[in-house]
Amino acid sequence: MAKEIEAKRLPNIRKATPNIPVIGIFATSDPRIDKASRTRCKNIAKMAADCISGSVVLPDKTPVPVVYSTVLIDGEAQADIVAQQFRKAGVDILVCVPDTWAFPQLTTISLLQQFPPNTPINITCGNSGPKPGVVYAHALNGAISQYGRMVTLNVGTWPDTGMEPKMTEQTAKNLIDWCFAAVTTVALRGRRVVIFGHDSMGMETALAHVIPIRNTFGLEITRLDMKLLADMLNKKAYNEKELKALRAWINRYVGKRLELRDEADSERFNMSLAMYLIVRNLMADLNALGGGFMSQLEWGSDLRGIPLPVADVMESFFNSTFDHNGRKAPLPYATEADVQGLLTMLFMTYLSGGNPPLFMDFRKVWEAWEIRDLAKNIGIKSLDKKADWYNKGLVDGDNSGSASFDWAEAPGASIKKIMASVGMPLADESYFPGGGNSVTFMTPPGIEGIAARCAYSSPSGLFSMIWDEAHTTCVPKELGEAMCNLTTATWPHTFVVPKYASMLEYKQYPPANHFHMTWDLPVARLQHWMDLTGVLSVTPWSARPKFIEGVDRPQPLIHLINGGEDAFKLSKGRV
Repeated sequence: MAKEIEAKRLPNIRKATPNIPVIGIFATSDPRIDKASRTRCKNIAKMAADCISGSVVLPDKTPVPVVYSTVLIDGEAQADIVAQQFRKAGVDILVCVPDTWAFPQLTTISLLQQFPPNTPINITCGNSGPKPGVVYAHALNGAISQYGRMVTLNVGTWPDTGMEPKMTEQTAKNLIDWCFAAVTTVALRGRRVVIFGHDSMGMETALAHVIPIRNTFGLEITRLDMKLLADMLNKKAYNEKELKALRAWINRYVGKRLELRDEADSERFNMSLAMYLIVRNLMADLNALGGGFMSQLEWGSDLRGIPLPVADVMESFFNSTFDHNGRKAPLPYATEADVQGLLTMLFMTYLSGGNPPLFMDFRKVWEAWEIRDLAKNIGIKSLDKKADWYNKGLVDGDNSGSASFDWAEAPGASIKKIMASVGMPLADESYFPGGGNSVTFMTPPGIEGIAARCAYSSPSGLFSMIWDEAHTTCVPKELGEAMCNLTTATWPHTFVVPKYASMLEYKQYPPANHFHMTWDLPVARLQHWMDLTGVLSVTPWSARPKFIEGVDRPQPLIHLINGGEDAFKLSKGRV
């Protein structure tokens, strides 16, 4: 009789730790290749791993683990060994760094087939002549692309000879940009965001498209009723000692710029701070990556109920890189429960390695002639005719909620300097009878990044990202005040100038009434991420070249052999 084998009971875990992606580096070769060249292949695998390690981080600045194998994949047996090594190490992102000829099906494809079909894979090689790895890279890229799987080819540069070659800075940058995109893709799968309330003020452009979001990005949306938050406020479900510390922090850093008329205003502001502590703890319990809060109309505006204080300060804290406890990762948070706005900020925060997201109304587009006319009307006679806004115009981006405090100063500023530029005026009681305080500042000029907004299409079943490079600008103080007074002066203002879009194009093509910006986000990272997720890239700007070398990533071969990027993505979306 066979011996009974007991099933193994797993130990209990008090709290789950979200999965962190692991990047696995491997090299291929051919058993006929000489020993010195094979040793060089192993050294290149280590070189690539060292290049990536520490350079690719999560939003909280945790370095993404990088592992490499010194087993050269000559054939199926070695592919099995490396696959087992990688499985034990938790690898879910693959990077192949070939330096010699090999046989695609016997090597990388035999490894790749042992991983899920949505595993990101990159081929990075030098333009090497002696053995030659670049020939293998083209053969492998073609083989994988022809059977319909996304693969990214990075033909870079490292020395043709020598046992310890180093890739060039541009080759490394190209690889690191792709790794950020792969990490963003993998890290968000199986994670969740938390949305309070239902449809975002009835805005179809902000709906929680639950099933498409699940299918495209692997993200889940936990939906909580705002009654829960109201109840927890009434129950004082927060640490009252911490609330006092948070209020003391505001008093220290904001001081008299916190507008209060009386004790009732002060108490309403404390409720807004308590909301931050309550929602922060709820999101931590759920391991959430981001969130959103509906506010209008039910929470703070509907007089049929009991209007409650606005959530502006709460939302700003979430989107910032600090709070009263010091530095932290930004936790993208959307005002008005704008889920598509949340997604935009979430993706760009991960792609940038944790840079703070900016949530704005696409409020007023100023064409250059309109700014000049306003200046004339208020008596400003001397203007800088070389200024960007004078020749092109700008967008006044402002919204009562979700503005990251970081955008009150230039990147790298201290917390003290940032908060010295922030005010907290009373909320507009006609719109927000529940009271509370808004956040206000003027973003300084010279911050560069990507301004973007994602959208969903029911006919195609696909998400799109409408984007352009952009920078912030400023105008003379008197002129700026007049421009802000034509929108809402007491909200945060960021004057945005797109790089390629004309102001006419910018006015016509936004997919929603909100748009978002993240600084220091390379274009190639966004493009690689759209390749990996099947998101359509929308840049309808007549002045933008189709391909900008050193900025754009080269088109994946799978796009080219399937009628182009849009045609391929649309065909995959219909499957």
